[in-house]
Amino acid sequence: MEIQAQFPPKTVLSTVWLGSQVNCFYETDSTNRQARKLAEEGAPHGTLVAADSQSAGKGRRGRAWASPHGVGVWMSFILRPELSPSKASMLTLVAGMAVVAGIRQISGLSPQIKWPNDAVVDGKKICGILTEMSTEEDSIRYVVVGIGINVNTESFPPEISDTATSLKLSLGHELKRAPLIGAVLKSFEQYYSRFMEYGDMTGLMDEYNEMLANRKRQVRVLDPHGSYEGMALGIDKEGCLLVKREDDSVSAVISGEVSVRGIYGYV
Repeated sequence: MEIQAQFPPKTVLSTVWLGSQVNCFYETDSTNRQARKLAEEGAPHGTLVAADSQSAGKGRRGRAWASPHGVGVWMSFILRPELSPSKASMLTLVAGMAVVAGIRQISGLSPQIKWPNDAVVDGKKICGILTEMSTEEDSIRYVVVGIGINVNTESFPPEISDTATSLKLSLGHELKRAPLIGAVLKSFEQYYSRFMEYGDMTGLMDEYNEMLANRKRQVRVLDPHGSYEGMALGIDKEGCLLVKREDDSVSAVISGEVSVRGIYGYV
């Protein structure tokens, strides 16, 4: 079901181009799906889709993302970067930075990033980011960045109750969602500009590493070629996580799950 709704007052947005065109739903299946549909129809760079609830919100690896009414930020936006498709995955790191910066600004909490893009508070996940891309030959047609933030959620399904939290649970009181949307989008616009200067994380590495929960912590890398443990050093300019192994060699982790001691139950 898709039910149109009024977006929060335009005054919550102080962006230049991100959110210049807004499509808001009281209820939809998935903001990412709606954004992809709009992108295929020619919607411009910066188009925003937001919903009060999603009936089929999506997380990574096809997992469902609970998106009930009135408690979260569920939004997606369209990017049309002049960028090699091989660089597009780094936009998830940029989005993670924007979420952390926005939450810090509005709530006073100090969330961190679990590489590559999960925002965590008190060792629990507070945000999910899903980036999807359409390409043509060696160019990007569009990228859709989907962001889901647990703002005023009070409880979670049993399967994730030990690993998920919300801003309300951490703060002890509710938080207005519209100012948070504005802060996250403003931060993304600023970080995106710095990202596009180099086409990689060169101009953002230091700030990203400051936000990184994994840094200087023991991590377990679940690599298909053999799992191993080591000390996370931070990211490189390509967004890879650098891990110092027990033999003092340094591996650049490109993909695969990374577990961190003290986060998501890994101790």
